[in-house]
Amino acid sequence: MRAPGPCGECGTRGTARYRCPRCGSAYCSVPCCRTHRERCAPEPRREREREAAGQGPVPGPALSPGAVEDILSEEDEQDRVPLHKLKLLGESEELRDLLLNPHLRQLLLAMDQARDKSSLMRRLMQEPLFVEFADCCLSIVEPPEKENVLPE
Repeated sequence: MRAPGPCGECGTRGTARYRCPRCGSAYCSVPCCRTHRERCAPEPRREREREAAGQGPVPGPALSPGAVEDILSEEDEQDRVPLHKLKLLGESEELRDLLLNPHLRQLLLAMDQARDKSSLMRRLMQEPLFVEFADCCLSIVEPPEKENVLPE
């Protein structure tokens, strides 16, 4: 993972962790995102690429503050989980039962607050409870395909 560059809005060095999906400009925070969004002019080439890929234009400033679209780069787009699948997570009793565990909740809180999320994720994937949680989430969002199943 490469080090963040300077923020395109406030100029602070090494803090621009997010990219505008419309123009690719880097920024460091929600306030800088809001400032950028007010005057963002997408690159015509990037807009044409999105339309050619069948994704359509990215919605403009009507997005809610701090929307997911603001922090995902184009590379991340392919890993993005559709909203209807995310809603399935909220409907899962198995997932709700897991989230009642105070230790798991503490692990998730630590992950949310961590600066170096990737190294913490590697450590958490050694924790059986966290692996069970991750597997549960993945099985809901991407159910295993039924391979080699004989018809009844």
